[in-house]
Amino acid sequence: MKIIVSAFSSLYTDQRIEKVCETLYKNGYEIVLIGNDWGGAGEMQRPYQFSRIRHSSSSLKSAYPEFNWKLYKELKKNADKNTILLANDLDALLPNVLISKKLNIPLVFDSHEIFTEMPAIQGRFTQKIWRLLEKRLVPNIRYMMTESQSYAEWFSAKYHVNPVVVRNIPRRITEPVEIPNNNPKIILYQGVINQSRGIPQAILATHFLDNVIFKIVGDGPKRIEYEELVRKENLGNKVEFLGKLIPTELRKITKTADVALSLEENGGVSYLYSLPNKVADSVQARVPLVLINFPEMVRVYHQFKVGELIENHDPKNIADKIKVVLEKGRAFYQPELKKAAAALCWEQEESKIISLFKKVIAENF
Repeated sequence: MKIIVSAFSSLYTDQRIEKVCETLYKNGYEIVLIGNDWGGAGEMQRPYQFSRIRHSSSSLKSAYPEFNWKLYKELKKNADKNTILLANDLDALLPNVLISKKLNIPLVFDSHEIFTEMPAIQGRFTQKIWRLLEKRLVPNIRYMMTESQSYAEWFSAKYHVNPVVVRNIPRRITEPVEIPNNNPKIILYQGVINQSRGIPQAILATHFLDNVIFKIVGDGPKRIEYEELVRKENLGNKVEFLGKLIPTELRKITKTADVALSLEENGGVSYLYSLPNKVADSVQARVPLVLINFPEMVRVYHQFKVGELIENHDPKNIADKIKVVLEKGRAFYQPELKKAAAALCWEQEESKIISLFKKVIAENF
C-alpha cells in the first residue's frame, strides 16, 4: 500500500514527519514524501522516495497558492487507486482533499497545530482565508491525527471530528546519562525563533543570573530582532545564537544543558494547547525544564516533576525559577526525568499510527 505524505514544510528539520514516515515505512508501507524548498533544502538521506517542490515565490503570500497548485499536480501524477494520502497541516490539505475526491481514495489529516490560531496570522486578513478553508474542509475529514489531547478536544468541539492523539515526541534515549559539570551553567532554548515563544523575556532574565550562558538554537523571523535586543541590553557575554541544526546535532547540544526552557505565550489556542516537542526532547536528554503553566505542560508536570512551573513571563520570575533548577542541579531531577522518558517517547505513539492506518485500509480497500 502506497502512502503519499505531503507538507508545506522543511523536510530537512521536521522531526514529526520524519518519525511518522519511518514508522510507516518500517511497517511495510511504500512512502512517497513531498515537501518544498521554502527556507532552504538541506541535503537529506531517507530510505524511501522524497521530493521537494521548487518555489519561484518570494513571499509566503504567494508561496502558499504556488505550493498548493504544484502539490495538486504532484499528487495527481503519483496517486492511484491503491494510495492513501497523508496531509500535514492545513496549508497542504486542499490539494489532498481534491485528489482524494477525484480518485475516491482515503485521506488522513495530521494537524501539527491549530493553524488558524497561530500568533503569526492573528488579526490578519490571511487568518480569515485560512479559517474559511478550515471550516469547509475539516468537518468532512474522516481520519485525523493531532499532537495533543487539548488540540483533539478543540477540533472535536468545533468540527465534530475525532482525532487520534499522536504526540510529537522523540524516540527513547536508552544510553546512560552523563551530567556535565558546566561552568558557566547552560540555559537552553531550542525551536523556531518567532513571536510568542517567551524568548525576549528569557533573554532579559539573564540580567538576574550570574555565571550562565543562554544558548538559543534555531532560526526564524524574529532572530534579528532578538539579536538586536541582546546588543541593546549588553548581554552578548550571556546569550549565544547557534542557528538551525539538524536533529542529530541538536540532540548533542540538548544533552549538555543544565536547564531547558519552554515559555510559550498565550498568542492563541495553538500555543496555549500545545505540547512543544522541545519538552520531550529535554526529558529524553534528562535535562530539567522551566515550563509555562499551559494545560499540556501542566499535565506533564503533574505526572512527573521534571522541573519548575512559572505563572507569568516576568523576567525576574523566570530567572528565579531557573535559579531553583540550577541550585537543585540536574542530578536532583533524574528519577522523575527517567520515569517521564519512559512515557514521553515515540515508541509509545507508534501503535496509534499503525492502528489508524490499518483502520483506513480495512474500511477502504
